Amino acid sequence: MSDSDRHPFLKGLSKHRGAPPTALVIFGASGDLTARKLVPALYNLAVDNLLPADFFLIGFGRKAMADEAFREAIRGSAREFSRRKPNPEIWQRIEENSFFLGGAYDEPEGFIELKKKIDELEKNLGRDLQSVFYISTPPSVFRPILDQLGGQGLARRHLRTRIESKVVIEKPFGRDLVSARELNAATARVFDERQVFRIDHYLGKETVQDLLVQRFANAIFEPLWNRRYVDCVQITVAEELGVGGRGGYYEGTGATRDMIQNHTMQLLALMAMEPPVTLDPESIRDEKVKLLKAVQPLRLEGEDSEVIRAQYGEGLIGGKKVPGYTQEDGVPGDSSTETYAALRLRINNWRWEGVPFYLRSGKRMARRVSEIAIQFKRPPGNLFAASDLINLAQNALVFQIQPDEGSTVLLNAKIPGLETRTQPVKMHFRYSTTFGSNTPEAYERLVLDAIIGDSTLFIRGDETEASWKLITPIHENWETLGRRGMESYAAGSWGPLAAERLLWENRHQWRRP
Repeated sequence: MSDSDRHPFLKGLSKHRGAPPTALVIFGASGDLTARKLVPALYNLAVDNLLPADFFLIGFGRKAMADEAFREAIRGSAREFSRRKPNPEIWQRIEENSFFLGGAYDEPEGFIELKKKIDELEKNLGRDLQSVFYISTPPSVFRPILDQLGGQGLARRHLRTRIESKVVIEKPFGRDLVSARELNAATARVFDERQVFRIDHYLGKETVQDLLVQRFANAIFEPLWNRRYVDCVQITVAEELGVGGRGGYYEGTGATRDMIQNHTMQLLALMAMEPPVTLDPESIRDEKVKLLKAVQPLRLEGEDSEVIRAQYGEGLIGGKKVPGYTQEDGVPGDSSTETYAALRLRINNWRWEGVPFYLRSGKRMARRVSEIAIQFKRPPGNLFAASDLINLAQNALVFQIQPDEGSTVLLNAKIPGLETRTQPVKMHFRYSTTFGSNTPEAYERLVLDAIIGDSTLFIRGDETEASWKLITPIHENWETLGRRGMESYAAGSWGPLAAERLLWENRHQWRRP
């Protein structure tokens, strides 16, 4: 009897992506990420016939938990957070192959039991299993887990075969250049680079993946994608939420570490990189690294500084008054942690020389939105510029990453009538209206890619170091300054007025998404 006959919901899998028999081990399995994202992702992959025919889920945590208690917990997670209502028959097939192990992350006993469990599953199955270790824990225990996986031989199982072990590591991958290098070195002592999948969930979003298609599958865009036609690029990652009850955690992070070093820099790299030779994962990641290395060091001092930081103060969100950052629980009154950061980048290569790239991210902003906006230069010798009846905007191509995934082209059009009057118009494409609203979530794509070993949407070690090399001097400068130079902005606004200065000297202004 074939796998697809034994598991009808897996029919068609081998023709699609061919995931091998797999044991997925989640460290930190009782945490929020597992409940909200990983368990729903696994369920929806099963619905779409994309999980391996022989798939096992092993939760690993500090506190012991019976298998049945773990199954009950993940059943509740699937019911509450899945984008589809769980089908009992499909869910049962996941649940009956789910187990839990307890143990300390820095001691061998739990990992010895983990090895025994995987060996037992292989023996009962009569086939070798791929082991995928998903580290969904606080960064403080990344290295102990890696060391134990290496010490117990779990990292080298079936090495250099199709089912060799893999490790998925959640962000943050380091907190500066030194710690990123140390973590890369610790990882390399245990796993080969091809086994390592550093995850950034932004890369699993449909619009981010669509960037490559828009650029390289449409002849109308690529000829314009350079300094001759692009006036500037703006990347915005804004949140309405404040820090809430996570003030103590956020104090050690800030907007630059939380959003810009990872999410925003990834968007920059994909948008601005050179065309890869092929769609092979390493070809794409090579080009991303080249782009990040071409970004020039930021000017940090004086009136010519290319970095702005700020904290949100009191303001209105949804018509309700909210407190300022230093009034949040766990945040000291003299905090120097930024809740908003804006950067102006210069890229030293043929394609982008002279084109400013503006990046910003903040909490408690006017609305939740993530987008990349490419603004094009105005046409030379504009025929319509002299008339008072003409309202002309710069052409723009905007990729909306969240909440409404899609893209928009901003054009100028004639208003119907006997006079020549114009106004800007927008041409919208939305995934939800074109392809339906049940779009796969980012973690579904990324979990599947890790299982099948496709590293295209994951971050390579030299890539994360290139990003930290740019960001670390900013933090070192801010540590010296303390609160000096810290700007403020009202909650519910688009950030501090000082951030406009980054654009004024180039006669640009921030978009209002």
